[in-house]
Amino acid sequence: MRLNIVCAMRDPNRAGVLLEALSRNGYTTTVVQRAKELSSLFAQRPCDLLILGQTLADGDGLEMIKTLRGRGPTRAMAIVALLDHQPQSIMEVPGVRRLPAGFGAPTPRPGPGGVPGAPAQPERKVNPRILFFQAGSDECLTLDQDTAECVARIKAVLHRTMSKPQEEVLKMGPIELNLTSYTLHVSGKNVPLTSKELDLLYVFLSSPNRVLSRPYLIERVWGYNYFGSPRTVDVHVRRLREKLAKAARFITTVPCVGYKLIPPGSI
Repeated sequence: MRLNIVCAMRDPNRAGVLLEALSRNGYTTTVVQRAKELSSLFAQRPCDLLILGQTLADGDGLEMIKTLRGRGPTRAMAIVALLDHQPQSIMEVPGVRRLPAGFGAPTPRPGPGGVPGAPAQPERKVNPRILFFQAGSDECLTLDQDTAECVARIKAVLHRTMSKPQEEVLKMGPIELNLTSYTLHVSGKNVPLTSKELDLLYVFLSSPNRVLSRPYLIERVWGYNYFGSPRTVDVHVRRLREKLAKAARFITTVPCVGYKLIPPGSI
Protein backbone atom coordinates (compact mmCIF):
# COMPACT_ATOMS: atom_id res chain seq x y z
CA MET A 1 0.00 0.00 0.00
CA ARG A 2 1.36 3.37 -1.03
CA LEU A 3 1.24 5.89 1.78
CA ASN A 4 0.40 9.55 1.34
CA ILE A 5 3.10 11.45 3.27
CA VAL A 6 3.20 15.24 3.21
CA CYS A 7 5.97 17.54 4.45
CA ALA A 8 4.92 21.13 5.12
CA MET A 9 7.44 23.75 6.20
CA ARG A 10 8.74 27.19 5.25
CA ASP A 11 12.03 25.92 3.82
CA PRO A 12 11.78 22.22 2.82
CA ASN A 13 15.45 22.24 1.76
CA ARG A 14 16.41 22.20 5.44
CA ALA A 15 14.77 18.77 5.71
CA GLY A 16 16.40 17.51 2.51
CA VAL A 17 18.56 14.89 4.24
CA LEU A 18 15.57 13.42 6.08
CA LEU A 19 13.37 13.39 2.96
CA GLU A 20 16.13 11.63 0.99
CA ALA A 21 16.42 9.04 3.76
CA LEU A 22 12.66 8.45 3.65
CA SER A 23 12.88 8.03 -0.13
CA ARG A 24 15.62 5.40 0.27
CA ASN A 25 13.28 3.56 2.64
CA GLY A 26 10.51 3.45 0.03
CA TYR A 27 8.44 6.45 1.10
CA THR A 28 7.26 9.13 -1.35
CA THR A 29 6.74 12.58 0.17
CA THR A 30 4.82 15.54 -1.21
CA VAL A 31 6.37 18.87 -0.17
CA VAL A 32 4.43 22.12 0.38
CA GLN A 33 5.32 25.43 2.00
CA ARG A 34 1.94 27.05 2.73
CA ALA A 35 -1.14 26.20 4.76
CA LYS A 36 -3.36 26.87 1.74
CA GLU A 37 -1.48 24.26 -0.28
CA LEU A 38 -1.89 21.84 2.61
CA SER A 39 -5.66 22.34 2.68
CA SER A 40 -5.85 21.72 -1.07
CA LEU A 41 -3.98 18.43 -0.71
CA PHE A 42 -6.24 17.26 2.11
CA ALA A 43 -9.28 18.04 -0.04
CA GLN A 44 -7.96 15.75 -2.78
CA ARG A 45 -6.85 12.78 -0.70
CA PRO A 46 -6.57 11.83 2.98
CA CYS A 47 -3.07 12.14 4.40
CA ASP A 48 -1.48 9.18 6.20
CA LEU A 49 1.34 11.20 7.78
CA LEU A 50 2.09 14.91 8.01
CA ILE A 51 5.64 16.09 8.74
CA LEU A 52 5.07 19.65 9.91
CA GLY A 53 7.77 22.26 10.32
CA GLN A 54 7.89 24.80 13.12
CA THR A 55 6.93 27.55 10.65
CA LEU A 56 5.15 27.69 7.31
CA ALA A 57 5.47 30.36 4.63
CA ASP A 58 2.06 31.72 5.63
CA GLY A 59 1.63 30.65 9.22
CA ASP A 60 2.80 28.95 12.39
CA GLY A 61 3.21 25.19 12.70
CA LEU A 62 1.93 25.05 16.27
CA GLU A 63 -1.30 26.85 15.36
CA MET A 64 -1.69 24.60 12.33
CA ILE A 65 -1.61 21.48 14.53
CA LYS A 66 -4.30 22.96 16.78
CA THR A 67 -6.44 23.67 13.73
CA LEU A 68 -5.98 20.17 12.29
CA ARG A 69 -6.75 18.49 15.60
CA GLY A 70 -10.00 20.45 15.82
CA ARG A 71 -11.32 19.22 12.46
CA GLY A 72 -13.13 16.00 11.68
CA PRO A 73 -11.13 14.34 8.87
CA THR A 74 -7.72 15.45 10.17
CA ARG A 75 -8.16 15.08 13.93
CA ALA A 76 -6.85 11.49 13.90
CA MET A 77 -4.16 12.02 11.26
CA ALA A 78 -0.59 11.14 12.23
CA ILE A 79 1.48 14.30 12.72
CA VAL A 80 5.25 14.49 13.25
CA ALA A 81 6.59 17.92 14.17
CA LEU A 82 9.99 18.82 12.72
CA LEU A 83 11.45 21.57 14.88
CA ASP A 84 14.46 23.81 14.47
CA HIS A 85 17.83 22.92 15.98
CA GLN A 86 17.72 22.64 19.74
CA PRO A 87 19.95 25.24 21.43
CA GLN A 88 22.99 23.66 23.02
CA SER A 89 23.12 23.93 26.75
CA ILE A 90 26.10 25.90 28.04
CA MET A 91 27.00 22.97 30.26
CA GLU A 92 27.46 20.86 27.10
CA VAL A 93 29.95 23.22 25.45
CA PRO A 94 33.54 21.98 25.98
CA GLY A 95 35.76 24.37 27.92
CA VAL A 96 32.89 26.54 29.18
CA ARG A 97 32.35 26.84 32.93
CA ARG A 98 28.95 27.88 34.26
CA LEU A 99 29.18 30.93 36.55
CA PRO A 100 27.18 31.12 39.78
CA ALA A 101 23.61 32.34 39.44
CA GLY A 102 23.46 36.13 39.61
CA PHE A 103 27.18 36.56 38.87
CA GLY A 104 27.84 39.99 37.39
CA ALA A 105 24.31 41.24 38.05
CA PRO A 106 24.04 44.79 39.47
CA THR A 107 23.46 45.06 43.18
CA PRO A 108 19.77 45.87 43.81
CA ARG A 109 19.11 49.32 45.18
CA PRO A 110 17.56 49.65 48.62
CA GLY A 111 13.78 50.03 48.67
CA PRO A 112 11.79 52.61 50.56
CA GLY A 113 12.37 50.81 53.84
CA GLY A 114 16.06 50.29 53.23
CA VAL A 115 15.51 46.68 52.16
CA PRO A 116 17.15 45.81 48.85
CA GLY A 117 14.62 45.07 46.14
CA ALA A 118 14.28 41.51 44.93
CA PRO A 119 16.27 40.79 41.76
CA ALA A 120 14.23 40.24 38.64
CA GLN A 121 13.52 36.62 37.90
CA PRO A 122 14.79 35.42 34.53
CA GLU A 123 12.05 34.60 32.02
CA ARG A 124 11.50 30.86 31.70
CA LYS A 125 11.37 29.59 28.15
CA VAL A 126 9.01 26.72 27.44
CA ASN A 127 10.46 23.82 25.51
CA PRO A 128 8.81 23.93 22.04
CA ARG A 129 8.66 20.13 21.99
CA ILE A 130 6.30 20.24 24.96
CA LEU A 131 4.08 22.80 23.23
CA PHE A 132 3.84 20.66 20.09
CA PHE A 133 3.07 17.52 22.08
CA GLN A 134 0.38 19.40 24.00
CA ALA A 135 -1.12 20.63 20.72
CA GLY A 136 -1.48 17.04 19.48
CA SER A 137 1.74 16.04 17.73
CA ASP A 138 2.40 12.29 17.73
CA GLU A 139 6.18 12.80 17.61
CA CYS A 140 8.63 15.71 17.75
CA LEU A 141 11.91 15.60 15.84
CA THR A 142 14.59 18.23 15.34
CA LEU A 143 16.63 19.17 12.28
CA ASP A 144 19.89 18.35 14.06
CA GLN A 145 18.69 14.93 15.20
CA ASP A 146 20.30 11.74 13.88
CA THR A 147 18.67 10.95 10.53
CA ALA A 148 18.49 7.20 11.11
CA GLU A 149 16.74 7.80 14.43
CA CYS A 150 14.27 10.19 12.77
CA VAL A 151 13.37 7.60 10.13
CA ALA A 152 12.94 4.93 12.81
CA ARG A 153 10.66 7.20 14.85
CA ILE A 154 8.57 8.06 11.77
CA LYS A 155 8.21 4.34 10.99
CA ALA A 156 7.07 3.75 14.57
CA VAL A 157 4.40 6.46 14.26
CA LEU A 158 3.17 4.95 10.98
CA HIS A 159 3.06 1.49 12.56
CA ARG A 160 0.95 2.77 15.46
CA THR A 161 -1.46 4.80 13.37
CA MET A 162 -1.85 2.50 10.36
CA SER A 163 -2.52 -0.59 12.49
CA LYS A 164 -5.66 0.81 14.13
CA PRO A 165 -8.54 -1.31 12.77
CA GLN A 166 -11.29 0.32 14.81
CA GLU A 167 -13.34 2.93 12.96
CA GLU A 168 -14.50 6.13 14.58
CA VAL A 169 -18.08 7.04 13.74
CA LEU A 170 -20.26 9.92 14.93
CA LYS A 171 -23.97 9.10 14.88
CA MET A 172 -27.03 11.28 15.35
CA GLY A 173 -30.42 10.08 14.19
CA PRO A 174 -30.14 9.05 10.51
CA ILE A 175 -26.71 10.74 10.18
CA GLU A 176 -23.53 8.63 10.37
CA LEU A 177 -20.20 10.40 9.86
CA ASN A 178 -17.26 8.01 9.54
CA LEU A 179 -14.09 9.83 10.62
CA THR A 180 -11.86 6.99 9.48
CA SER A 181 -12.99 6.82 5.85
CA TYR A 182 -14.22 10.45 5.71
CA THR A 183 -17.65 9.36 4.47
CA LEU A 184 -21.23 10.30 5.33
CA HIS A 185 -24.28 8.06 5.34
CA VAL A 186 -27.80 9.41 5.81
CA SER A 187 -30.48 6.75 6.40
CA GLY A 188 -27.99 4.18 5.10
CA LYS A 189 -27.27 5.99 1.83
CA ASN A 190 -23.83 7.37 0.99
CA VAL A 191 -23.81 11.17 0.62
CA PRO A 192 -20.70 12.72 -1.01
CA LEU A 193 -19.36 15.79 0.81
CA THR A 194 -16.46 18.16 0.22
CA SER A 195 -13.69 18.37 2.82
CA LYS A 196 -15.07 21.66 4.21
CA GLU A 197 -18.59 20.21 4.42
CA LEU A 198 -17.20 17.21 6.31
CA ASP A 199 -15.36 19.52 8.70
CA LEU A 200 -18.49 21.61 9.20
CA LEU A 201 -20.70 18.60 9.88
CA TYR A 202 -18.13 17.22 12.32
CA VAL A 203 -18.18 20.46 14.32
CA PHE A 204 -21.99 20.37 14.44
CA LEU A 205 -22.13 16.73 15.53
CA SER A 206 -19.45 17.34 18.18
CA SER A 207 -21.38 20.25 19.70
CA PRO A 208 -25.10 19.35 19.92
CA ASN A 209 -27.47 21.89 21.50
CA ARG A 210 -24.75 24.54 21.41
CA VAL A 211 -25.01 27.83 19.54
CA LEU A 212 -22.02 28.09 17.18
CA SER A 213 -21.18 31.58 15.96
CA ARG A 214 -19.85 32.25 12.47
CA PRO A 215 -16.40 33.36 13.78
CA TYR A 216 -16.17 30.13 15.81
CA LEU A 217 -17.08 27.98 12.80
CA ILE A 218 -14.54 29.82 10.63
CA GLU A 219 -11.78 29.18 13.16
CA ARG A 220 -12.67 25.48 13.49
CA VAL A 221 -13.22 24.73 9.78
CA TRP A 222 -11.17 27.27 7.80
CA GLY A 223 -8.40 27.88 10.32
CA TYR A 224 -6.89 30.84 12.10
CA ASN A 225 -5.34 32.29 8.94
CA TYR A 226 -8.60 32.69 7.00
CA PHE A 227 -9.30 36.31 6.06
CA GLY A 228 -12.31 35.92 3.74
CA SER A 229 -15.93 36.83 4.29
CA PRO A 230 -17.72 35.23 7.29
CA ARG A 231 -20.68 34.69 4.95
CA THR A 232 -18.84 31.75 3.44
CA VAL A 233 -20.19 29.85 6.45
CA ASP A 234 -23.76 30.49 5.28
CA VAL A 235 -22.93 29.25 1.78
CA HIS A 236 -21.44 25.99 3.06
CA VAL A 237 -24.26 25.42 5.56
CA ARG A 238 -26.80 25.87 2.74
CA ARG A 239 -24.98 23.31 0.58
CA LEU A 240 -24.67 20.92 3.53
CA ARG A 241 -28.41 21.20 4.22
CA GLU A 242 -29.21 20.45 0.59
CA LYS A 243 -27.17 17.24 0.75
CA LEU A 244 -28.63 16.19 4.12
CA ALA A 245 -32.15 16.50 2.67
CA LYS A 246 -34.70 15.70 5.41
CA ALA A 247 -31.95 15.40 8.04
CA ALA A 248 -31.15 19.09 7.48
CA ARG A 249 -33.95 19.98 9.90
CA PHE A 250 -31.58 19.24 12.79
CA ILE A 251 -29.37 22.25 11.86
CA THR A 252 -31.23 25.39 12.87
CA THR A 253 -30.34 29.02 12.27
CA VAL A 254 -29.84 31.32 15.25
CA PRO A 255 -30.60 34.85 13.95
CA CYS A 256 -27.69 37.33 14.08
CA VAL A 257 -25.41 34.72 15.68
CA GLY A 258 -24.89 31.48 13.77
CA TYR A 259 -26.22 27.93 13.89
CA LYS A 260 -27.23 25.20 16.31
CA LEU A 261 -27.60 21.45 15.89
CA ILE A 262 -30.59 20.03 17.76
CA PRO A 263 -30.58 16.21 18.08
CA PRO A 264 -33.72 14.13 17.49
CA GLY A 265 -36.05 14.22 20.47
CA SER A 266 -34.99 17.75 21.38
CA ILE A 267 -36.94 19.46 18.62
